[in-house]
Amino acid sequence: MSRWLPLADGTGSPLDQGVTSMLLILALFLGFTAFMRLRDKGFRRLPRPAAWGAAALACACVVLAVTLPPIIRPTPASTRPSSTAHVTILTPTNDQVFHGDPASVPIRLRITGGRIVPFTSSHLVPNEGHVHLFVDGRLVAMSYGLVSRVFVLPGTHVLEAEYVAVDHAPFDPRVISTVRFRVVG
Repeated sequence: MSRWLPLADGTGSPLDQGVTSMLLILALFLGFTAFMRLRDKGFRRLPRPAAWGAAALACACVVLAVTLPPIIRPTPASTRPSSTAHVTILTPTNDQVFHGDPASVPIRLRITGGRIVPFTSSHLVPNEGHVHLFVDGRLVAMSYGLVSRVFVLPGTHVLEAEYVAVDHAPFDPRVISTVRFRVVG
């Protein structure tokens, strides 16, 4: 397969780019063949059912060109950056009680050793990221700031604030802070 990669994307291209290019070229060829035969403008020896099959294969190639490369792209798990940043939940505090059904819970955070940036990127820097807020293990907000608000039903809840890399995936080790609070109706 490596001898075909220069044809598709030039020497040194990753495998996923070559696969995408080859699938799109195949989709173009199959689609053209099907179009010409079904319009009776060419490929008259090709049976019409085979032309419909070529059209279906062309569609499948386009779908595979979009979905297959992320699956085959080499992404070693050990490439996650670490961060020296720390996240602290200033409010709510542990065991704080809020009233309402649902209650409006203000959230204030402090990030030390890192900064929140308003963009997403695959170029990962250990001191740049975003904040993800979880209530009872469910993601409730992806924030580009240190102040937020969530609405929570009565009960005991766990709030987690995680400082994540600019690609929205966690650092290794994770930079996370947790508090437990209560809401009464």
